[in-house]
Amino acid sequence: MNLGMRVRGGLLAALVLFAVPVAAPLAAMLVSSPAAAQTVATIEVQGNRRVEVETIRSYFKSGAGGRLDQGQIDDGLKALIETGLFQDVKINNIGGHLVVTVVENPVIGRVAFEGNKKVKDEQLTAEVQSKPRGTFSRPMVQSDAERIAEIYRHSGRYDVTVTPEVIEQPNNRVDLIFTVTEGQKTGIKSIEFVGNVFYSSYRLKDVIKTRESNLLSFLGGNDVYDPDRIESDRDLIRRFYLKHGFADVQVVAALTEYDPEKKGFLVTFKIEEGQQYRVASVNFQSGISTLDGNTLSGFSRVYVGSLYNAEALEKSVEEMQIEASRRGYAFAVVKPRGDRNFESHTVSITFAIDEGPRVYIERINIKGNTRTRDYVIRREFDISEGDAYNRALVDRAERRLKNLDFFKTVKITTEPGSSSDRVVLIVDLEEKSTGDFSVSGGYSTTDGPLAEVSISERNFLGRGLFAKASVTYGEYARGVSLSFVEPYLLDYRVAAGLDVFYRQQLANTYISYGTTTIGFSPRLGFALREDLSLQLRYSLYQQSITLPSSLDNCNNLSGNLFTPAYIQAKYGSLLNDPSGNFQSGFLPGCLADGESSLPVREELANGAEWVSSVGYSLNYNTLDNNKNPTDGLLLDFKQDFAGVGGDVSYLKSAIDAKYYTPLVADLVGLIHLQTGMLNQVGSDSIRMLDNFQMGPNLVRGFAPNGIGPRDLTFYPFTGSGDALGGTKYWGASAELQMPFWFLPKEVGLKGAVYADAGSLWDYQGPTSYATTGEVNGVVNGVACKCAMVYDDTNVIRTSVGVGLIWASPFGPLRFDYAIPITQGKYDVVQQFKFGGGTSF
Repeated sequence: MNLGMRVRGGLLAALVLFAVPVAAPLAAMLVSSPAAAQTVATIEVQGNRRVEVETIRSYFKSGAGGRLDQGQIDDGLKALIETGLFQDVKINNIGGHLVVTVVENPVIGRVAFEGNKKVKDEQLTAEVQSKPRGTFSRPMVQSDAERIAEIYRHSGRYDVTVTPEVIEQPNNRVDLIFTVTEGQKTGIKSIEFVGNVFYSSYRLKDVIKTRESNLLSFLGGNDVYDPDRIESDRDLIRRFYLKHGFADVQVVAALTEYDPEKKGFLVTFKIEEGQQYRVASVNFQSGISTLDGNTLSGFSRVYVGSLYNAEALEKSVEEMQIEASRRGYAFAVVKPRGDRNFESHTVSITFAIDEGPRVYIERINIKGNTRTRDYVIRREFDISEGDAYNRALVDRAERRLKNLDFFKTVKITTEPGSSSDRVVLIVDLEEKSTGDFSVSGGYSTTDGPLAEVSISERNFLGRGLFAKASVTYGEYARGVSLSFVEPYLLDYRVAAGLDVFYRQQLANTYISYGTTTIGFSPRLGFALREDLSLQLRYSLYQQSITLPSSLDNCNNLSGNLFTPAYIQAKYGSLLNDPSGNFQSGFLPGCLADGESSLPVREELANGAEWVSSVGYSLNYNTLDNNKNPTDGLLLDFKQDFAGVGGDVSYLKSAIDAKYYTPLVADLVGLIHLQTGMLNQVGSDSIRMLDNFQMGPNLVRGFAPNGIGPRDLTFYPFTGSGDALGGTKYWGASAELQMPFWFLPKEVGLKGAVYADAGSLWDYQGPTSYATTGEVNGVVNGVACKCAMVYDDTNVIRTSVGVGLIWASPFGPLRFDYAIPITQGKYDVVQQFKFGGGTSF
């Protein structure tokens, strides 16, 4: 019996082994046959409520004969799942038919945010993909939560957590709520540089935008960790070295590490400086037979003997390529080549000019400008659709768009066009806020406390216009001004501006009279080069003087006021001393209590006068940083001619030059030269108000209006000693600026030592006032010192001093203490000077 059972078991096993390979194909045929027999039209759909049956069927793509095989059914299943419209999708074979059963995702009723204080709901709503009345998708919700967290990380909050919550509602609807736990800002606790030898870490911190956290960091945002800004800093460091001769520099890495103990990031930049190179030679080679490369040498900004400068090299290539295009060589390409001599640390520059590929611009597509009009962007291009593609002009357009300061990011890329000789320019932009509302506050030893409220818009109506209105109110200075600028007048690269102003300067410690000025000034600006600009202007304004009554009580003079009998009766016999000068305390008539200067009272008697002038300014600027310069030249030359109508005529000229140069160990040298001249035009005499007035703006250590010609009539006894100003001046200053290495860089403090020299002289203006009978020192035929006596000695004023410069979060502040070495007899000294202010 056992033997029989073993035999039957063996036969059964054999049958099973034999049946498996036979049954498998049969089973496959049984399963697949119904499917293979199906067409798209015969698919039955169940469970759908919003999505149409035909829409679901459309995801199943049939093969030859309109039949579906198993692979096509699987592809349809995957496609339905990937739409994100369904929570679940099942495919069954029921009664020989394919049945697609779906469970639709709910519809989102509302999307809300809770716990977000630092980022507004509007900003988060614009960033998330989940929208009200849209389809709910869990993968999309998770993506939205990560996107919200990323927004917070870019603002420095790396402890942020975002929890999505789904609240079920009737009719297959849900409410989606993102709960945000913002956490604290994660700052930069330290910034280190490794491998830098030529430039100190202190100097390199000026180059980058990232800052270390400090007590005043809440007023800024650059101390917050931002990986994009760190990467941008790497490029800034590299470009800084390339600009200063280090052709081999590499910023190997920017390492960031979170320190749990310090609760912040540690940033380390690894640098390989290499050697500093100078330019040994500059050559020009042209591969275009009809174009002599040497004729483009005038557009090169690279010079033999100078430090290798990659920035100057780039600008040279740009200028030369543009000039070649102007001469008719639209496809000319300029490629610089540098041959290094590692022993002498020099580089030989060769500009190779060749014919480039004939490629044309098919289209310029602009993306991301939600507010700025297209034409505002397109006008920054010197090329348009159909023109020859010129990379130098494209780079210039990108730089111009960045300089507009309308956009967070600007990127211009190319895509293939409809043919091999066509390209499409893609201008990708991200808009940013361009409006400013500011309340400015400041204090200076000249003007006292001062406040300004202003509102401005750099991109008014999205048309690239600039508009500003401001109100100023202070102890001694008040005013209102309106400004408007159209940067492209009649579609030309000419900036047209208009200023309307009202200014009031009150009498103060340094000046006995007040002035009121009201007028307007239209102007035109031309960018001759990126570093050279020209401005033409016209000004029309009314100017008048005000005086306290105590300084202007001579209006009742009579014919006998200065007669000897009157003087004898009023002042007694001690009026005159043997030298003929008036005694202190015994002054005749209206001058007894101290009058303002005769030219001041003449302006008061003349009343309001109109000044109509035309002028121009030529500005040359190569500064590396306009706010905190360390290298470069700033040169300004201006002239104004008054006499185009109005009551005043003169020609006023002035030159101001500042040259900054970096010295050793983070020291910066500054040479400041200035000079000016005022010339009489025609028969009209020069008013006192038209003269130059100088003080610490020329030589520090002196009061405002403290140097130059001065009224000495009964000064310093009872006279005002008004500064009269002069028609000629010059000034020279040498300054050494140095950081305080023992303080953190982020404090923004540096010191300065300086020496100043200068002079103001040659007063031209009224010296008598006929209305009071005071003419040439004679009153009613009696010689006396009633007419104006003034000092106009051309003395060279010099001083030395120290200064404290603070680039504070409250704005630039400067404190100066200067000691005059040489001075005029009647100059007014002010050794301490302070000034500064900011917007917040």
